[in-house]
Amino acid sequence: MWTLGALGNSAFLLGLYVAAGMLWDVVPFGVWPAAALGAVLLAYTVLMPRWRYAVHRWEVTETAVYTQTGWWAVERRIAPMSRIQTVDYEEGALSRLFGLASVTVTTASAAGALQIAALDRMLARELVERLTQRADAVPGDAT
Repeated sequence: MWTLGALGNSAFLLGLYVAAGMLWDVVPFGVWPAAALGAVLLAYTVLMPRWRYAVHRWEVTETAVYTQTGWWAVERRIAPMSRIQTVDYEEGALSRLFGLASVTVTTASAAGALQIAALDRMLARELVERLTQRADAVPGDAT
């Protein structure tokens, strides 16, 4: 899914570059600049999904939800069960094509929600159910 998304983004950007160069002659247009941009976008399309897969992690324990995301700087976040306010399930159009979904855990934190992306659809539904039950079992009002 990430590869297909990157391919779509790259094709769109290359198309914009070519169209702008042909229609308005506002960008330096020629074979070499277009080839250089194509090479950069191809590298992005090939490397980005693998890099994302290598870095992005998540784990749910009895007491907390852990996530790790990032590109250049890696961010690790921990949300205790007692701080969970809502658990959301989302299937985008591209995700649905691959049988994937995302789970968003909203907490009483200024840092914002934790998102676990590109999960198997059934696993995501089970995770939502499990997190909802665990958060409900913890006393308090999640603030």
